[in-house]
Amino acid sequence: MHEVDAKGILTGSGGYYGMNLYRGCSHGCIYCDSRSRCYQFSHPFEDIEVKRNAPELLEKALRSKKRRAMIGTGSMSDPYLPCEEQLGLTRRCLEIILRYGYGAAVLTKSDRILRDIDLLEEINRSAKCVVQMTLTTYDDELCRILEPNVCNTKRRIQVLEEMEKRGIPTIVWLSPILPFLNDTEENLRAILEECVRIKVKGIVCFGMGLTLREGSREYFYAALDRHFPGLKKQYIQRYGNAYELPSPNAQALMELFRKTCAENGLLSTPEECFRYLGQLPERETQMSLFDGGA
Repeated sequence: MHEVDAKGILTGSGGYYGMNLYRGCSHGCIYCDSRSRCYQFSHPFEDIEVKRNAPELLEKALRSKKRRAMIGTGSMSDPYLPCEEQLGLTRRCLEIILRYGYGAAVLTKSDRILRDIDLLEEINRSAKCVVQMTLTTYDDELCRILEPNVCNTKRRIQVLEEMEKRGIPTIVWLSPILPFLNDTEENLRAILEECVRIKVKGIVCFGMGLTLREGSREYFYAALDRHFPGLKKQYIQRYGNAYELPSPNAQALMELFRKTCAENGLLSTPEECFRYLGQLPERETQMSLFDGGA
């Protein structure tokens, strides 16, 4: 871990801003796209870069804006990495978001988010808060291989349940579905049944497969060699160096996904989910008939 002073903290404009407080990750997910060389990391991926001045930058930015908006975090680096326990950057930024009346959309794989559940509930009461969780693999043993340094899917589902109990809406990211590993109807059905049971608002799914770029491809294939001997050869024979690697079962899995979402009223396209994540309700101003006394 190393600390830097960032020049800015918010990206985007209009109704939705993005914010990454850390750069790099220690989860060790074998499929991680953030490892790709196109992101031009100047330090080892596991050497977490900490934007130590993020809270100050955020407060300065929000103080100068005239229109409230949703602020998302977690797209490139999980805001609840182990170092967050000591540093508390995510919590400090959430407190600022609450103070200025903004909304928050938090994406994580970690149950550390439960530390801030009271704060997230306050943000949701005053503006809007959406908690997003990535779910890929229902099988605990496989999950430990694919996502080795983070809580498993069943624990993440418990986190989503706790958010729902507090009235905090939730979104699931169903991604990636890895060919020949978790691309089974049994796995998909188990995850979807849990999403329906705990009443998530929607599921972000870009298709049944994964994407690989330079940097992430090498890391993924090295993991396949360690844990699934011979599978890398099968990948190369089928996909070569393609960017998109659809599952052989993609059509049947997508049919099951769409049918389940439609029957249970879940948002099911990225466009629908992103539109919901970007919508911040107007503040309600209620005038009492008795204001000013009788």
